[in-house]
Amino acid sequence: MGLLSKKDSKLILDPLADNNPITIQVLGICSALAITAQLKPSIVMAISVVFVLSVGNVVISLMRNIIPSKIRIIVQLIVVATLVIIVDQVLKAFAYSLSKELSVFIGLIITNCIIMGRFEAFALGNGPWKSFLDGIGNAAGYGLILIIVGFFRELLGSGTLFGFKVLGDSVEKTGLYAIGYENNGFMVLPPMALIVVGLIIWVQRSRNKELIED
Repeated sequence: MGLLSKKDSKLILDPLADNNPITIQVLGICSALAITAQLKPSIVMAISVVFVLSVGNVVISLMRNIIPSKIRIIVQLIVVATLVIIVDQVLKAFAYSLSKELSVFIGLIITNCIIMGRFEAFALGNGPWKSFLDGIGNAAGYGLILIIVGFFRELLGSGTLFGFKVLGDSVEKTGLYAIGYENNGFMVLPPMALIVVGLIIWVQRSRNKELIED
């Protein structure tokens, strides 16, 4: 018998595709626009949200029977704020330059609709293990879109990945630049993130017609 049942597996796999928080539920769009000009901050933000949502879901699940309903939102905010502070302090300690690059967007994880939505819709009504899997799945689905968007924006906008030149040198005209290729400057602008997300949504709905709303 495997570690995960079929239902448990769906908690992780569904948000990666047919119930993705960004492309299906249209949540967490702001950070997808703001920090995906490069791949590295996209990955760091994805990992940060995985930590905050998975651990936060477990904490809320463990406390679900003792949280008064009238103050549950306040308790949820305290939990997520504490976890975000931990992430922020770790980044400042071990990746200060990246912490400065992400700036206020790490703090804005607190207001990410995906996190509060999973606390309210799932963690308050399920056990710690299922809540943990739900947190991993939804955060991974969110992070997957960030990484895809960050990959294409940095590659096509700057010709680099993780800061390394992968298409050649645009100044010395080596690699693809030698045959006339030029970076698309629009890709590093925030509106292009929305267009890339739109293309992902189009591809997703083209593959699965059931996702097309009437």
